[in-house]
Amino acid sequence: MGVIHQLKQKIATWPYPVVSILAAVSAFGAYTSMYAFRKSFSAGIYGEHEYLHIDYKVWLVIAQLIGYTLSKFYGIRFISEVTPKKRAFYIFLLIGVAWLALFGFAVVPAPWNILFLFINGFPLGMIWGLIFGYLEGRKSTEFMAAVMSISLIFASGFVKTVGRTLITDFGVNEFFMPFLTGALFVIPLLLFVCYLEVMPPPTAEDKLLRAERVPMNAAQRMQFLLRFIPGIVLVVIIYVMLTIMRDVRDNFEVEIWTDLGVKGNGIFTHVDSIISIIILGMMSLLILVKSNLQAFKYIHLFIVFGFLLLGVSTWMFDHHLIGPVAWMTFTGIGLYMGYVPFNAIFFERMIATFNYKSNVGFVMYVADSIGYLGTISIMMFKEFGGRHISWSSFFKEGMMYVAIIGGISTLLSLFYFIQSKQNSKKTYKYQVV
Repeated sequence: MGVIHQLKQKIATWPYPVVSILAAVSAFGAYTSMYAFRKSFSAGIYGEHEYLHIDYKVWLVIAQLIGYTLSKFYGIRFISEVTPKKRAFYIFLLIGVAWLALFGFAVVPAPWNILFLFINGFPLGMIWGLIFGYLEGRKSTEFMAAVMSISLIFASGFVKTVGRTLITDFGVNEFFMPFLTGALFVIPLLLFVCYLEVMPPPTAEDKLLRAERVPMNAAQRMQFLLRFIPGIVLVVIIYVMLTIMRDVRDNFEVEIWTDLGVKGNGIFTHVDSIISIIILGMMSLLILVKSNLQAFKYIHLFIVFGFLLLGVSTWMFDHHLIGPVAWMTFTGIGLYMGYVPFNAIFFERMIATFNYKSNVGFVMYVADSIGYLGTISIMMFKEFGGRHISWSSFFKEGMMYVAIIGGISTLLSLFYFIQSKQNSKKTYKYQVV
């Protein structure tokens, strides 16, 4: 502990931008490494297996999602209460358990190995909150969170490329591929988390600009929900739809590209890299906005534009005005224009706008838990509801609903939070008088 404290003091003397850039890169690297343990299995097709007339890969996705969703519900308490001193320990412990589960998936025969995807999903659901805890509550949080959030886009395609390469170029068995993919990212994970651990805590200026971030007990969590309940309901509606479509794209991207007639291991990384650069550039500009309320408004409009892009690009693709690569690129940009802010800066600026002593992890995990529950429900409905359509058709049909409902809900959310801020100002003036 003495060594860590000395390193923190030394790094605290470095220029603030340097500390922030290194933290951003480390958070990006750490979460990308986590993806190797979570999403690598989706690079496989497992076409020879089917149980109860349901595709084997669908069972794997559902099993992991159930574990991941339960983790999000548990994380509402766990992440909101965890102390900074235990973050690194929990990251290594939880990812270690997930990696061992992938070994079980490799050695236990199907269909019994489906259980190990459930075990794999549960610990990984808490990694985002632990890593983001290092970044929140700082004047450079937008930039750092934006870089970290790009891993949500880049890592998925990158890990699939690594997994497919192990299968096609090195002859690795589909069932061992996830475990070996994870092995490639163990050392990078250790290095990235170690830097985050020695990163100095938020400064006095950070706390003044963004509100102090503190652990929250049960009473404080309930008080927070009651204070913002109308806005949180709208946000959850938006986030549920984004999570569903983003997860369908993430888990069945191989199948969607195949249905669209596009093949090649590099397509995943190519398209997702373009999306990553665009989203990063757009979101990083918000660091220039000093007013928390103004930035919060811009974030809402950013999300609205994402929904508009979803609807317009899907309409154009449906009318043969653009091709499949352009459509997947535009819908990817639109989806992540909505999804990434909720995982990075939406709640960060919300807390700062209202100067509410709390933490992003709590409200993020409230939204996440319901979002992934929605994903499971939709997948179960698709597979067991009697409507058998391809994943590409399901993805395309869902886009128009998400674009319309999501756009309207985001505008209503913007209206609510603006009114709530104005009312809080009036209440404050009344109390002062």
